[in-house]
Amino acid sequence: MTANLKIDFVSDISCPWCAIGLSALELALANLTGELDVQIHVQPFELNPQMPAGGQDIAEHLTQKYGSTPEQQAQIRDTIRQRGAEVGFAFNPSGRGRIYNTFAAHRLLHWAGLASPAQQLALKKALLVACHSDSQAMEAPEVLLAAVAQVGLDEARASQILASDEFATEVRAAESFYTRQGIHSVPAVIINDRHLISGGQPVAVFEQALRQIAAQSLASRP
Repeated sequence: MTANLKIDFVSDISCPWCAIGLSALELALANLTGELDVQIHVQPFELNPQMPAGGQDIAEHLTQKYGSTPEQQAQIRDTIRQRGAEVGFAFNPSGRGRIYNTFAAHRLLHWAGLASPAQQLALKKALLVACHSDSQAMEAPEVLLAAVAQVGLDEARASQILASDEFATEVRAAESFYTRQGIHSVPAVIINDRHLISGGQPVAVFEQALRQIAAQSLASRP
């Protein structure tokens, strides 16, 4: 008997730990093939909702936001690259250079979730690669549309969305909902609307948690 799990993956494109967490989650799910029936929904969270057009130098941003030194930032980048390699996600060894506003990307992800739920996760992964592997400007329409085209979604429709404020209200409402639920850092993996796994956890941690939740779900069936 398979357990049905609904997974809400709350995250931001600009978050490197979200790329690690999603890759680790997928590996854990692959290890549980046949045991689970899973639906993953990508949900929005903005680490820097006030980021202006043009973005900000990443070192300057991290120093302002966290008070970290260049040496500390370099150490964290090395840790992130190593953790990424462990789960098959390649971070750009030169870093990103700049950090950008991701609200437009979240609007496209919301649209994808409505128009083609099966492709929403693929779009999320393409955007994470564009940001963290390819160091692209994640506010640029051409970058976002390239990701849309890459996963086979309607590029013309996506262009219409980017040229408007379509889905802005819905994305802000979703962000507000998760903030009210106590989500203040990402990734946050919410399973069946009640179980929370926080952070870019190792594969084994996700696998163990998923097994336990699946067992509880099956035990509660009438």
